[in-house]
Amino acid sequence: KTITALAFSPDGKYLVTGESGHMPAVRVWDVAERTQVAELQEHKYGVACVAFSPSSKYIVSVGYQHDMIVNVWSWKKNVVVAANKVSSKVTAVSFSEDCSYFVTAGNRHIKFWYLNDSKTSKVNATVPLLGRSGLLGELRNNFFMDVACGRGKKADSTFCITSSGLLCEFNEKRLLDKWVELR
Repeated sequence: KTITALAFSPDGKYLVTGESGHMPAVRVWDVAERTQVAELQEHKYGVACVAFSPSSKYIVSVGYQHDMIVNVWSWKKNVVVAANKVSSKVTAVSFSEDCSYFVTAGNRHIKFWYLNDSKTSKVNATVPLLGRSGLLGELRNNFFMDVACGRGKKADSTFCITSSGLLCEFNEKRLLDKWVELR
C-alpha cells in the first residue's frame, strides 16, 4: 500500500512506516537486513504519522482524520499497550527525551499524551492513554504542522511550527509561552 508516514528508530536499525487505504498496516523494517520484522494492524483508513520512543520499545501511530485513534505499540510483542481518540486532524508526533510523554500536533491541536510505563508494562490489556491539551491562548486557531520535543538543556520545551509561519515554544506546563514569526 501507499506509504504515508515513516520514522527511524533512534539507533537507526529500524524504520517504521504507516500506510493508507483499507486496513492499513504499521510496518517495522530492519534497515540492514531489508526485511519486515513487524506488521501492526489496528487503523482502519490510514496512518497520518508514526514515531519510535527514544528507547525504541514503543511506536506511536496516529490514524487519519476518519480513524481518529492514537495507538502506542509494544511493537516487538505486536500489542497496543495504550490508545485513545483524537478529535481533530493530526499531522505530526514527537516523543519526549525521557519517554514519559509524546506530543501530537494538527489542526487547532497540540496534545501532550502521558505514558505510564509501569502500567503499560504489567497490564495485558490496552490502557487508556491520558491526554492533556496544550494551552494555546491567542494562537488556538492555528494549524500546527509539525512538532519536536526538546533535547538536552531544552528537554522541558516542545517546539511547533504553524502553517502561518510561527515557531512556537511550549514550556514544561504545556503553556505556549514564546513564539516568533519566521518571515
